[in-house]
Amino acid sequence: MENTTGLRENKKLRTRHRLAATALELFLERGFDAVSVADVAAAAEVSKPTLFRYFPSKEDLLLDRFADHQDEAARVVRERPAGSTPVSAVHAHFLAALAERDPITGLCDHPNVLAFMRLLHGTASLKSRLNHYTKREVELLAAELESEAVPPLAARLAATHLVAVRHELGQENWLRIDSGLGADQAYAAAVADADQAFAMLAEGLDKALPVAPVPPISPAAP
Repeated sequence: MENTTGLRENKKLRTRHRLAATALELFLERGFDAVSVADVAAAAEVSKPTLFRYFPSKEDLLLDRFADHQDEAARVVRERPAGSTPVSAVHAHFLAALAERDPITGLCDHPNVLAFMRLLHGTASLKSRLNHYTKREVELLAAELESEAVPPLAARLAATHLVAVRHELGQENWLRIDSGLGADQAYAAAVADADQAFAMLAEGLDKALPVAPVPPISPAAP
């Protein structure tokens, strides 16, 4: 029974990936507004109802990859090292992502990523739908902070600021790349911006948010 369930879930995952990949290929080839949901369904050889079972909107066909990052900030805060603050943990994670040229930071000049980003930033409905993913990111981070006994309002405010900084830094990095700079050329400025932005947050939020507890040291065995 478990094996059957696993096979079914794998099939669903493959179908989801095929739909997203097919949609991206069509959007890049023809433009987002020139491709219909029916076009994507036909190219992927599924029905429209089947497509909508996987993706609630046409925009989600392209933005689904952002869903993988919705819980990222919450996870980083939850798994942060002992003695560190939420701000320092998210800051360190963002710097590591910059060093890896992670597309989510905006500091990536791979041709496929450039094409995707230009499509995203050049389509109003996509940018609008992206707010849905951002809202969920804030909700998940706020819930994590509340689990650490941060009052609900303070948790929502802190989560909003932390998520906003990540997104604004990503936008600034993308503008550099879109202007013609390579990722390596823009790296130093991206790091400086991140250090400044998170330092500004730390001055206020670190006074209101808890430090990760340091595990007690076990007594040495006799």
